[in-house]
Amino acid sequence: MTQAFQRPAPWNPHTPPAPQDLRAAFAALPKEDLHRLHAIARLRARALPGGVSWSDLLHEALLRALSGTRPWPPGVPLLAFLAGVMRSLCNEQWRRHLLQDRLPSPSDSTNSADDPERAYAASQALASIHRLFASDAAATKVITGLLGGSKRCGTDLVALGRHL
Repeated sequence: MTQAFQRPAPWNPHTPPAPQDLRAAFAALPKEDLHRLHAIARLRARALPGGVSWSDLLHEALLRALSGTRPWPPGVPLLAFLAGVMRSLCNEQWRRHLLQDRLPSPSDSTNSADDPERAYAASQALASIHRLFASDAAATKVITGLLGGSKRCGTDLVALGRHL
């Protein structure tokens, strides 16, 4: 890689990045450096979750560099800069994937132990049910069986119906 593909040293961080500099430098990259960029993208995307391809990774790095969300620092070779952007995108993808693994899935929403508000509301509802049937021993047994997951709950409900 030659020195011609580096951004000029005087750079003011308060001025917006000049994408035309990046476009010109990218257009002037030799084929060897383009092959290196493709190889870096293939290597980085090889084990990425979510089915991100190497071309998606390379295109996203170029898009972010050209849009100015990832400014090209002065004195940094273009190839190293784009490789760093791809590394950062991979880290972001892994972080997002690990975060989604920690979130409860919609099927887990029935588990009230994860949600303190739902657990509190459920305990309040059960307490009011117990108070309502406190004088009826048969109903209390059925409720206790239902809470405990008893397999005889259905037969207890039938027996309770006959008893009433």
